[in-house]
Amino acid sequence: MSGKWLSIVGIGEDGLDGLTPAARSLLDAAEVLVGGARHLAMLPDDGRERHAWPSPIRQLVPEIASMKPRRVCVLATGDPLHFGIGTTLLKGIPIEEMTVIPGRSAFTLAAARLGWTRHEVECLTLHGRPLELLRSYLQPGAKLLALTDDGRAPAAIAKLLTEAGYGESRLHVLERMDGAKEGKHSGTAATWGETTVDDFNTVAIDCMIGQNTPRYARSPGLPDDAFENDGQLTKREVRAITLSALAPLPGERLWDVGAGCGSIAIEWMRQHPRNRAVAIEHNPARVQLISANAAALGTPQLQTVSRPAPEAFSDLPPPDAVFIGGGLSTDGLLAECWQALPAGGRLVANVVTVEGERALGDWREAHGGELRRISIERAEPVGRFHGWRAAMTVTQYVGVKP
Repeated sequence: MSGKWLSIVGIGEDGLDGLTPAARSLLDAAEVLVGGARHLAMLPDDGRERHAWPSPIRQLVPEIASMKPRRVCVLATGDPLHFGIGTTLLKGIPIEEMTVIPGRSAFTLAAARLGWTRHEVECLTLHGRPLELLRSYLQPGAKLLALTDDGRAPAAIAKLLTEAGYGESRLHVLERMDGAKEGKHSGTAATWGETTVDDFNTVAIDCMIGQNTPRYARSPGLPDDAFENDGQLTKREVRAITLSALAPLPGERLWDVGAGCGSIAIEWMRQHPRNRAVAIEHNPARVQLISANAAALGTPQLQTVSRPAPEAFSDLPPPDAVFIGGGLSTDGLLAECWQALPAGGRLVANVVTVEGERALGDWREAHGGELRRISIERAEPVGRFHGWRAAMTVTQYVGVKP
């Protein structure tokens, strides 16, 4: 058999009654059924071969691929390609071999229940992901929909919101939507109790910021005091210019070499939920600062490597951009970073010493690129008055690999 042997069918709490005729025909024609225990329980026992999700889930793709050319139907919750199992399967099986029929997603159903305009809502999943991811989405007036797989998650979310200064935010927990046991719980984060909810739930958050809570934008240049640091911090204005030079695009990966407290890598990841970064810092105390800052600012998936560069590069996935904030004097570091980049990759390096500036000048002579100096002055108290205090001038190199 050739062509489309695999079907992925979205199914809701209303079970078989909610399937379209096309989805039902694929299900009826399948020789093998795959899904969660909840999905498989919705089907009559007709003797066909059945497989529940394997653990760990990464085994699913080779397991299903081995079933070809038999007709296989995978049952998924709602829309299989919106934080669903379909995305996992596409990593190993081409779309030309499968048919995907989405059902009503939890996001669509929740927006309909609450009267929220779907395109104005930000959606995320906390299935198997750190709860701290939520922090990067917190903005005054934002409306968020978060998938969870744990009945304890709403209470944990309420606690996080309260600690982040969003305690007045309104929460709605919707469970088993479109099913006979559909339920809804509402309240504010600050007053949320130990309400028991079903493990299969969606949390809606209407964000309300506290009066004295800092407002952290996603645009580059967070306040310096947003980061715990030991003095090794790229200052706010220089950081904004550096992120502009790095020019992150959605889904790209950064190597932050000599990461200090991780400010560049963290702001890179805050630009878009699909962005990835590796913070390379050999100082163990600073690695701890990086991890703390990443969790506090909503990028807990930031990868940290506590090894010196360029030794650390050997086991890393390739970058789309590299920032060198420290360690430029290490022999061969610039060359190793340049070699790791693909065509079109960006290299940005900041230095404050004459020796570092000389190294960047020599590199520019050999490889092209741009050099600029960044001078920042801030008004600070001078007795009863204020005067301008200059920070150390930063020399910045920006190069794009041909």
